[in-house]
Amino acid sequence: MRLSAPIYQLKRRAKLLARDEKIALHAALDRIARKDGFADWSLLAAQASGSSGERGILSRLSDGDIVLLGARPGHGKTLLGLKLLLEATSDGRRSVFFTLEYTEGETKQRIRALEGEISGLGDALEIVADDDICAGHIIRHLAGAPRGTVAVVDYLQILDQRRDKPELSEQLGALQAFAEKAGIIFVFLSQIDRSYDPESKPLPDLQDIRLPNRVDMSLFSKACFLHEGKVQFQTIA
Repeated sequence: MRLSAPIYQLKRRAKLLARDEKIALHAALDRIARKDGFADWSLLAAQASGSSGERGILSRLSDGDIVLLGARPGHGKTLLGLKLLLEATSDGRRSVFFTLEYTEGETKQRIRALEGEISGLGDALEIVADDDICAGHIIRHLAGAPRGTVAVVDYLQILDQRRDKPELSEQLGALQAFAEKAGIIFVFLSQIDRSYDPESKPLPDLQDIRLPNRVDMSLFSKACFLHEGKVQFQTIA
C-alpha cells in the first residue's frame, strides 16, 4: 500500500492534529494512519520500513543469543518482532510471542496484517498473553523446546512491573543462562527513553534504553534499533 506522503510529513500532520484537537500524539498518529488505510500507526510505520535492512535479521542470530530490539512507540518494533517470528516459522523453527502488552486477539490481528508478505504461517506461531509472564513462566513454557527456537518478549520494562516478580536484572540473568544452555534465541522488545533526540543522532542506541531499574547490558549479545524506517543491527561485545 502506497503512502499518501513521506512518513516525516505524516508525523508532522499528526503533531499538528494532536495540538489543534488537544489529543494524545499516539491517538493522532493512529488517526493519520487510518486515513492512509492502515489499522494503526505501527502498521503504517512497518510499511514505511519496507525492506530497509529489517529482513534477514534471523540469519544474523545464533542459538543462545539474547537480543534487544528498541524503538520509540509507533516505529514498528512489535511488527518487526512478529516478522522475525514468522521468518523463524518459515525456517521450520518453533516461534513464541510472549506479550504483556497485547491480547491474543490483538496479536493475531497484527499477524494477519503481515500475512500478505509471509502467507499462511501465523497459525503456527504461539501466542502467550498472560499477566503471569516472567522469567520463570517463560522458562517453564519453553522447557524441552528444540535448539534454535525463537521467542520474542513484549516487552522488557514490564517483566518486573508486579511486585511479586523478581527484579528485572535477576530475571534476565536466569533467561540468559537458560538461553545459553537450551540454545533458545530471545528477543526483548524495549522502550526508548523520552530524552532520546533524533536531531542529535538518527537512531537510538544502548544509552537510550529506558531502564527504571539497573540492568547489566552485557547480558545482551546483540541489539537492533529502529527509527523513522531506519534499522541498525549491532553485536554487543
